[in-house]
Amino acid sequence: MVFFFSLCSCFAQEAAAVVEKSMDQKIDEWFGKVTAPFVNAVFSTINVGGYKALWVIFWLAAAGLIVTIVFKFINIRAFGLAMRTVRGKYSLASDPGSVTHFQALTAAVSGTVGLGNIAGVAIGIHSGGPGVAFWLFLSGFLGMSTKFAECTLGVKYRIFDTEGNVHGGPMYYLRRGLHERGMKSLGMVLAFFFAIFCVFASFGGGNIFQVNQVTSQLINITGGESSFFFDNQWVFGLIMAFMTALVIIGGIKGIAKVTDKLVPLMCGTYVFSALLVLIVNASHVVPALQMIMREAFEPRAAITGGLVAAFIWGMRRATFSNEAGIGSAPIAHAAAKTRRPASEGVVALLEPFLDTVVICTMTALVLCVTMNFDGDSANYVINGQAYTLGTSGTGFKEGIAMTSGAFETIHSSFKYVLFLCVFLFAFSTLITWSYYGLQAWQYLFGKKPITAWIYKVIFCLIIIVGSSASMANATDFSDASLFAMSIPNLIGVYLLLPVVRAELSRFISFAKRVDDGATVEEADALDREHHS
Repeated sequence: MVFFFSLCSCFAQEAAAVVEKSMDQKIDEWFGKVTAPFVNAVFSTINVGGYKALWVIFWLAAAGLIVTIVFKFINIRAFGLAMRTVRGKYSLASDPGSVTHFQALTAAVSGTVGLGNIAGVAIGIHSGGPGVAFWLFLSGFLGMSTKFAECTLGVKYRIFDTEGNVHGGPMYYLRRGLHERGMKSLGMVLAFFFAIFCVFASFGGGNIFQVNQVTSQLINITGGESSFFFDNQWVFGLIMAFMTALVIIGGIKGIAKVTDKLVPLMCGTYVFSALLVLIVNASHVVPALQMIMREAFEPRAAITGGLVAAFIWGMRRATFSNEAGIGSAPIAHAAAKTRRPASEGVVALLEPFLDTVVICTMTALVLCVTMNFDGDSANYVINGQAYTLGTSGTGFKEGIAMTSGAFETIHSSFKYVLFLCVFLFAFSTLITWSYYGLQAWQYLFGKKPITAWIYKVIFCLIIIVGSSASMANATDFSDASLFAMSIPNLIGVYLLLPVVRAELSRFISFAKRVDDGATVEEADALDREHHS
């Protein structure tokens, strides 16, 4: 009898295991099937020179080029103006908004500077060759113009609720801006879809992906499979959730108070560490730059796709990193204290400069000066680890390993410095994307306090799940949502470029008065009189 019950118990346990496993598989397969059409549509490819390239990359790259030309290289012309503006030269404490220009910039930068700057660059160079660094730099340069246009609109069409809180971003300039230009129905549809895509992206790329990768790096530096966190990843997720909750409960003001201190710290730490690597490898810097320029146009033959592959991977990694044209940054910049929307637009162009032109380029140089190639072949070594350009299967985990190996050429302890950077980058992205998702959530479900609390609780719970969960289909869906945000956003930006032009002209006139000696109050009075 005992044997019978033991046998039954074993069968029951095995059956339960089978049922549990098959249920997980069914859910995963169901989710994958349901979302596959959307994911495949966003990530569909076009044949360019025999290479299959994502169409959405060309969509975003074209936007940067078009806006740069339309505004006569605003990314260069307004750089000095942007530096003066972010210091508060043209602002008053009484200006409407919640945060300063600098705080709005750091909040937005904290959302873009993340693992894409560390692992993403490594993946791009591994997949498309060292020449990717040139195209990545160019994409960041063009993205400065796109950020200027979309963030100007973010401030122009923002709204204030009854409690004085700011709500802005593509949801509002698509609906209100296009309504103003006689395209009400189109604006409502575009705003609705943008908000949905933004919520999904905040849960996935802005949450699950970030915490999952920083947890993996934590395990790597604490003993691998012998690490306490190897079987207790949720513990770290709980810690991250608690830290995030403490910040996001305060809303954009609380986020800004953290990011205006966190962003300079994390960017400074990373850039300083990268400079140390470059100084130690100073003799390799010029050859590395020559290699980058040469292979930007003539990549090694072993790389499938050649020039097109290098171009696509550079643009793709830059877009993932700085999010120019995606529409996320206008949500943060809309909270800036200003009466002139273009003032925040010119501040916003500094964002891709810091994220891509500076930080991503630093990562690319660190990788290139530590890559030892086997002659003209595609085989190379970083810190004793062998790689082959263009081979598949390199994910973000391997990308981090490549960058970590490059830093460890100075000293093995640099992997801990890199972990600090990874942690800070991921945490800053979490808190900023929680704000982006909340704004989209409130646009869809209303602005009552209970609505905000529901979103924040869900977001923090997902952090715990994301620390240990493996959700390939969910991540694909969230990444597709991130890129999908650019479709309605850029349609609106194109249609509203005349508004951006008018706001830029107004701000330049105002700034010139101040530069010529007028006080901000005097220039503000003249500006109001002229536009009354």
